[in-house]
Amino acid sequence: MQTKLLQIKPNESRLSENSDIRKAGQIIRDGGLVAFPTETVYGLGANGLDPQAVKKIYQAKGRPSDNPLILHIADRSQLEQLVCCVSCKVNKLIQFFWPGPLTLVLKKKQHIPDAVTGGLDTVAVRMPSHPVALALIEAAGVPIAAPSANRSGRPSPTLVEHVIHDLQGKVEMIIDGGPCEKGIESTVLDMTADEPILLRPGGVSVEDLKRVLGMIRLDIGVDDHGERNLVGVTPRSPGMKYKHYSPDAELLIIEGESEQVREKILEIYLDSTQSPGILATQEMVDSLRGKINSRVVKVLGKRKDPDEMAARLFKLLREFDEEKVRLVLVEGLPLNGVGLAVMNRLRKAAGYRIIQV
Repeated sequence: MQTKLLQIKPNESRLSENSDIRKAGQIIRDGGLVAFPTETVYGLGANGLDPQAVKKIYQAKGRPSDNPLILHIADRSQLEQLVCCVSCKVNKLIQFFWPGPLTLVLKKKQHIPDAVTGGLDTVAVRMPSHPVALALIEAAGVPIAAPSANRSGRPSPTLVEHVIHDLQGKVEMIIDGGPCEKGIESTVLDMTADEPILLRPGGVSVEDLKRVLGMIRLDIGVDDHGERNLVGVTPRSPGMKYKHYSPDAELLIIEGESEQVREKILEIYLDSTQSPGILATQEMVDSLRGKINSRVVKVLGKRKDPDEMAARLFKLLREFDEEKVRLVLVEGLPLNGVGLAVMNRLRKAAGYRIIQV
């Protein structure tokens, strides 16, 4: 398959009238695949109401078919066409966080294909804030089912180069809309019970959700050993069950107090014959300066700025592969704010290989 690459500036006026966006929308309507930017990561889109088109997503990614997809909409009115009911709590969340990186899991209407939901009676829906994504959904005239636009299990794509590397020749079109702002996937919140359940931490923090809803519960898949606890269970959200976000390099996470983490990183580094790479905060890298000579040390960001760390995470994981690093020592991060989402991705990328100090 020949993949067409388009470059569209997000700040372009009247994007919905852009002829290339209209062509992309036609590809979606005709059952094809289009990779497109969102504010979180690049998505791989298909007509969310066409089971055969949705199956092409799984084929292009090599994605397990029991892993649910998210339906992306461009207008609040589209939600009622997809779900059975919208509660006051859901309306309140929409008011605060849509458009944006929050996905809501709700009871689906019968016409939603099982290929989208993994056979569940619920569907995940969000309204992205990226102008190119919104224009594409509007041009397609249908909700767009879209996971991240990468090979299954690989780090999610935050640059169009990542998408081209993973999916060139497997999709009809790739839209280059520049770097993704958030750099980490949406938060997924199950709103089908009285008590909201966080299925996946993401671009909207737990603290922000609690300010709007009060208490929420963390799903078993969000804890330290979520993958092990979900063996044999159908996941209710993308990113819950399978090993995700992984570079070719092996990751080893060291968690604990900063000084103990620093000493353990130094110990493993000095004992290793692989000259491991290091992924850590600016503060940790500064404290290691002069004590290591690794050719690959990457700064995730400052501890006080988890948003910066989220935006850089997947790009840096891919860079380790480009530089042929085989082992990466990773500093564990605080679990507050978006830091919870960053650590969720890192733990899954490491296959839960964690040393507590």
